[in-house]
Amino acid sequence: MSSGSRLRIVIILLFSVLTLLVFFVGQGLYISDQDRFQSDFSKQNVDWRGRLASESIKNLSTKEVIDVVTTSTADSGPLSLDSFRNGNLSVSWKVVGVEASIADKATSQSNQKSTDLKQVNSQVKEGKLLDDDHSHDEPTNTLRRQLRDDKREKHVAGLVEQDDDATVKLENAAIERSKAVDSAVLGKYNIWRREVDNENSDSTVRLMSDQIIMAKVFISIASLQSKHDLRKELQVRLKECQRALGEATTDADLPRSASQKSQAMGKVLSKARGQLYDCKLVTGKLRAMLQTSDEQVRRLKKQSMFLSQLAAKTIPNAIHCLSMRLTIEYYLLPPAKRKFPRSENLENPNFYHYALFSDNVLAASVVVNSTIMNAKHPSRHVFHIVTDKLNFGAMNMWFLLNPPGKATINVENVDEFKWLNSSYCPVLRQLETAAMKEYYFKADHTTSSGSSNLKYRNPKYLSMLNHLRFYLPQVYPKLDKILFLDDDIVVQKDLTGLWSVDLHGKVNGAVETCGESFHRFDKYLNFSNPHISRNFNPNACGWAYGMNMFDLKVWKKKDITGIYHKWQNMNEDRTLWKLGTLPPGLITFYGLTHPLQKSWHVLGLGYNPNVNKKDIERAAVIHYNGNMKPWLELAMTKYRSYWSKYVKYDHPYLRNCNFSE
Repeated sequence: MSSGSRLRIVIILLFSVLTLLVFFVGQGLYISDQDRFQSDFSKQNVDWRGRLASESIKNLSTKEVIDVVTTSTADSGPLSLDSFRNGNLSVSWKVVGVEASIADKATSQSNQKSTDLKQVNSQVKEGKLLDDDHSHDEPTNTLRRQLRDDKREKHVAGLVEQDDDATVKLENAAIERSKAVDSAVLGKYNIWRREVDNENSDSTVRLMSDQIIMAKVFISIASLQSKHDLRKELQVRLKECQRALGEATTDADLPRSASQKSQAMGKVLSKARGQLYDCKLVTGKLRAMLQTSDEQVRRLKKQSMFLSQLAAKTIPNAIHCLSMRLTIEYYLLPPAKRKFPRSENLENPNFYHYALFSDNVLAASVVVNSTIMNAKHPSRHVFHIVTDKLNFGAMNMWFLLNPPGKATINVENVDEFKWLNSSYCPVLRQLETAAMKEYYFKADHTTSSGSSNLKYRNPKYLSMLNHLRFYLPQVYPKLDKILFLDDDIVVQKDLTGLWSVDLHGKVNGAVETCGESFHRFDKYLNFSNPHISRNFNPNACGWAYGMNMFDLKVWKKKDITGIYHKWQNMNEDRTLWKLGTLPPGLITFYGLTHPLQKSWHVLGLGYNPNVNKKDIERAAVIHYNGNMKPWLELAMTKYRSYWSKYVKYDHPYLRNCNFSE
């Protein structure tokens, strides 16, 4: 080949290489320009989306919310704008003072702009923002758009992952903060923790009590095993601990030497445990001690019940003294001075009449005084007092010396009611039987169950004063209505409103006493007896004596006294109910009792230490039913003042008989 030909070939090759280089360099410059354009567009797109989101937040929330978000973001990491758009904020993010109308407007604007933002994003994703029509695009441009979309989706996925990571970090931080809370401080609110500061700690008292029990056990075992020296040592320490413990109930009551005595006892018990401890033997001794203690508790409980019943039916010396002095003074008066004024009001049905049956002068005076002091029109009140012949003179003399203002009062003797005899009254006839006398007066009498009938052997059940309530129309034949009051009540408000209460054709107006299961008929009546089970509902609600409004007109129409006689005759052997007046009252007035509002009559001040103070203060009448009467020493101090404020302790007769508040 000639040199000219070779030269042409070389030139062609160089030209070809140069052409390829020019092509690739040009292609690279085009791609670089496209990437720069894409980067600039992305940045503009992000800036535009940020501005739109900021405007959305400003419209959505007030300045206070923005400040909360800014502060919280600095402490807890990034927050998602979607939480604001969707309203997924907890209560703690709500700002007080933002009006509902502003919130509704912000929410509406937020939803509108959120919709616009989604539309723009959709257009970006579909490539509509870059070019309105891509139907004539080149395949290379289509591939580039696909690459950009893939890259954008990866970026979004990364942001979501970062948001999930931030949430996990927040949860972990909350857990760590909860672990860092001082549990010892929280434990101070638990009364069972050792850290609780108890001013009246009894730990030493309980420790010494336990030591005394174990000492007794080991003394018994030492005697069985002939450990005489150890037994003597235990007995010495036992006496020391018993003397140191005494009647103490808290550590503050213990002497200073108690701790030393307890430590010495602990050393001896450790020694005894090493020499004498046998699980089976110790268990047997403890069981025997438990049985003995149980017997002692039952015996003491029975003795306590006997003493409480005895105290309840015993007349205090001061009241007995008062009755005797007044009786003497009364019978020294000439007959002309023994009469009460305004006797013309005794049968006037237009006045407010009260029936009070009592043998206690002081108790009756409190009932009358409290009623008059709280009455709006005292001159229209009439008191009918009935007592027995033993207290007739004393009752008259007291009210002659202490008349109840302008009110009318009259005192009668139940023994002068000649119509009230054994041929007419079943109770009087039954009290004269040998069986009843044995039941009441035979000291060693017990029921088949072995329990004493102390409650029902109270002398008040032998007195016709207790049963006279079933004969009101016979005692007061010209009256239409009468309010019956027990002598262990105190009146705190005007009672005249009771006369205007509509009894709806019933005879008795009384406050019901039934709770969830207490004071219902099955608690008073023997429903195993067919006469009771056929005629009465065991779940019927009981009611209270003590303050009862009786319609005497309806009483006569229904022949209430006849109903009482019928059932009292059927109960001669006491198989329908025990003695008393409430069970026959429940039977006699069954279906004929109208329930009064409970505020008229609050009971329980003679046995229940938990009567609500507000109920007591709101009550028109409070009742000391139970054994703890306010005139007895065993009365509950917290309730005594309601009664004692109506007693004239400065009265000469009370001072001479040593009455004290």
